[in-house]
Amino acid sequence: MFSSAFKSFTSNIASNYELSKQPQATVGVWNIFEAKKRSSGTQASVFVFDKKSLDVSSAGGFSAKASSTSVRKAQDEVVERLKREASNLARLRHPSILQLVEPVEETRSGGLMFATEPVIAPLSAALAQKDRDSSHSRRQDLSVKSIQDVDIDELEIQKGLLQVAKGLEFLHDSAKLVHGNLTPDAIFINAKSDWKISGLGFAGPPDNAEGHQTLPRLSLSEVLYNDPRVPQAVQLNLDYTSPDFVLDSNINFSADIFSLGLVLISCYREPHRSPIETHGNQSTYKKAMGSPSSAPGQHNNYGCSNKLPRELESTLPRVLARRPAGRTSAAEFQQSEYFDNILVNTMRFLDALPAKTPAEKQQFMRGLSRVMPQFPVSVLERKVLSVLLEELKDKELLSVILQNIFHIVKMVPNRKDVLSSQVLPHLKEIFTAQAKSQERDTSKEAGLVVFLENVKTMSDNSSAQQFKEDVLPVVHAAMQSSTHSLVDAALGTLSVILPVLDFSTVKHDSFPVIANVFAKTNSLGIKVRGLEAMAVLCGATDGSAATANDDLSGIANSREPPKTNISSLDKFTMQEKVVPLLKGIKTKEPAVIMTALKVFQQIARAGDIDFLATEVMPILWAFALGPLLDLSQFKAYMDVIQALTQKIQREQVKKLRELATVNKSVVDSRERASISTAASAQANGTGPEQDFEKLVLGSRSRETKDPFAGALSDGEKLRPSAPSYSWQSSSGKTTSTARMPTLQPSQPQSRSVTPDVSMSSFPTLQPASTASAWSQPLQPIGSAAPAARSGWSTTPMQPQGPVRGDSWGQPLSSQPTLGSSRLQATSFLNSPSTSTGTSSAAKTGFAPMLAPPPQSPPPLGTLQAQHFPNGTFTSFTQPQQAQQQSTPRQALDKYQSLL
Repeated sequence: MFSSAFKSFTSNIASNYELSKQPQATVGVWNIFEAKKRSSGTQASVFVFDKKSLDVSSAGGFSAKASSTSVRKAQDEVVERLKREASNLARLRHPSILQLVEPVEETRSGGLMFATEPVIAPLSAALAQKDRDSSHSRRQDLSVKSIQDVDIDELEIQKGLLQVAKGLEFLHDSAKLVHGNLTPDAIFINAKSDWKISGLGFAGPPDNAEGHQTLPRLSLSEVLYNDPRVPQAVQLNLDYTSPDFVLDSNINFSADIFSLGLVLISCYREPHRSPIETHGNQSTYKKAMGSPSSAPGQHNNYGCSNKLPRELESTLPRVLARRPAGRTSAAEFQQSEYFDNILVNTMRFLDALPAKTPAEKQQFMRGLSRVMPQFPVSVLERKVLSVLLEELKDKELLSVILQNIFHIVKMVPNRKDVLSSQVLPHLKEIFTAQAKSQERDTSKEAGLVVFLENVKTMSDNSSAQQFKEDVLPVVHAAMQSSTHSLVDAALGTLSVILPVLDFSTVKHDSFPVIANVFAKTNSLGIKVRGLEAMAVLCGATDGSAATANDDLSGIANSREPPKTNISSLDKFTMQEKVVPLLKGIKTKEPAVIMTALKVFQQIARAGDIDFLATEVMPILWAFALGPLLDLSQFKAYMDVIQALTQKIQREQVKKLRELATVNKSVVDSRERASISTAASAQANGTGPEQDFEKLVLGSRSRETKDPFAGALSDGEKLRPSAPSYSWQSSSGKTTSTARMPTLQPSQPQSRSVTPDVSMSSFPTLQPASTASAWSQPLQPIGSAAPAARSGWSTTPMQPQGPVRGDSWGQPLSSQPTLGSSRLQATSFLNSPSTSTGTSSAAKTGFAPMLAPPPQSPPPLGTLQAQHFPNGTFTSFTQPQQAQQQSTPRQALDKYQSLL
């Protein structure tokens, strides 16, 4: 409904102000909206009247029986009366009269709008909130919602009525006007909890007024007539009207005093309404006021069922007197016993504070904190605090005013909202503003000291973002002051502000300021305080000594270590920024040197071992040998040096042990990999012998056939390679016939023959024993007994073809000359102790393994020519041995030339 009504508003107020979507309160035909000026952000309240609310069909509108002409005439009268109400506010300026900020304007639909200072709600809505048990209309519910935080207690009533009496005094004595319709709807409560007079639609001069009047006289015959075509909200409210109007037809200033008395009673009686209820009927009013029993007075407790305050016993009879001559004036009403108490007089002094002398203000501010506990919290928050904030512009009273402000902040329950919305913006503006002159401002410095004393309160009741924006700049400004006491107080707050700030702010905003102060100051006390601040920045729990429960001793403590600041500096900043500052200390004063030790203790807990050993230890020794240190101070340094030395030693030993463990594991893994590779190579037939053969022969592959394929019963298969030695060279011509299989050694690890270049010739081969396999002559296959002794299979071996072109048929002199002292010979015999080899030999005729070399190889001359049945083997003769021994150097030269 309200959004559609706004579309018809085409006034300057609607374009210059941003209005809330729903009204915060409703009084009469006015809807009150919260507003904010678009250009400056100033808060205001906009009163809006929609002419459609006067339609016949609307609730509370004109009667349906009225003619269209009379309805239109009545609507015009209502609009004119409302327009006069807003226009009268523009003519009057007083602290107790509602201040108009934008004059009344007509909208395109015929409605009205005007803007005033921010208000919460009318007094009628505040009183209706106290009557929670009674039923409320929709409009009253809106009003109650807008003032749910307002508490109408006795002091609030006393203060408000006193302000209304001041406003009436101004109207009567200065403006020479009679309000004429002073009701709870005509009194508004603003954001500062002040009561303001409004509703001047019936205001006019009294009957005995002289001279030219700006407003026309009030026509009682018109205003007392209850027009059924007009809503009751825009007519004179007879419940609060003086009998001078209704019974005597007399307009005078005392009529407003009688109305004020009825408002006072409605604030105390239950329900909170006037003791005279007429429902807009003059006859009912005359009947009530004409009877002494029904007229409000002392005999009937002024129509109240509850007991009134004792101070009103002497005040109400003079306010509610039947005749104007017996009533008190507005000025006399303010001096009545009802307002004679310390709290009301304090409020009265606050209202008149701008007119007081500096000495009176100073005395008042110093005693205000003693009476604050007696004030209601709502009065402190809305009234007292707002007055004190306005007086902050008086620099002479800055410190005492700040003490009272922080006292109020600690007392109010919603201190966070009060501090963030009201206090901090004012303080930031005052303390961060640059002074025009370079002279020292002692009043501002005194205020800064009070500010720094209450940093804990501000940090506990403000968000981190607001603390960073509003409080931290003031603290930094105090650190950069030329007054040493102020700098000392600012540095002392570091342990309080660090938990609120984030790491980036501490490192980039706070630390540079502290480092600059420490580096440039020439005060010994500031040096010490700066070092304590750095200790806190480096992680100390406070600005004093570092705890003994650190990690320098290497002894684990069962107690939990102290919690460090979450926003302390990082290791890099400590090592690269803090340590150079400490190294640059020139003074040798023990106070500075011993405070620096606390910083070193914090750095020693977080620094790298190499940095501590090369950078920190020399500085510690230089400071420890200071000429002004006594024995106990020197011992304190030595304790830290020794503990740090032990820590460095422990860490270095630990690192070296870990490094040795890593190296050993690497070597072991390499050895395991080498063994695994060798075993794999042996299993795949790619041992050192074949590696050498591949190197010598190249990538040529020889096609071989396995003569023993299928001869093994256990599924094992011999590799298809010709029998050869590691020193055997390739023959000039190889046949395509099948070659003898290469016999593999029985040992798990392969053995290779390495030539010994120091030997000039082969030693004489001697048989190891008479029972050796080498000493037995080769027997034909048909002989069973020798075959059994020599290990040859009794099964005849069928040769695949002539093998005279094989390496066995070459003379010994054609083989490469070896310089080793022992020849690793290949045996065709299996070990008698190996059952597997025996069974395999029995089946194949050859054991696929390399027997151990004989202890004494037999001489070549003893080898007699043995023949298989097919005569494939040749004999070794003595001339071959002689030929080999006679030319040892030629064979070695051939081997070296080959390499």
